[in-house]
Amino acid sequence: MSLVWLVPVIIGAVIFLLGIMFILWGRHEERNYYDGLISRVDLREFFSRWPPRPEPAALKTGGWIGIVVGIAIGIIGFLIWYFSYRV
Repeated sequence: MSLVWLVPVIIGAVIFLLGIMFILWGRHEERNYYDGLISRVDLREFFSRWPPRPEPAALKTGGWIGIVVGIAIGIIGFLIWYFSYRV
């Protein structure tokens, strides 16, 4: 019995978990950014964009892409497993 099907399942699960992590990181960055702007006396950071930080929307978008790709790779791994035993 070959465990070739297990590789895409594990890779899919890792990418899925990374996607969830990026979405949570994006929410955290967004919350910190806006909370930081509220507490500032001046809005110099808002206008000058310094210090640079990852854009929260990009992190969330990458997270959703990671979730979709992880699920697709996981499904491919389970299909390989299912059809390898039916032959």
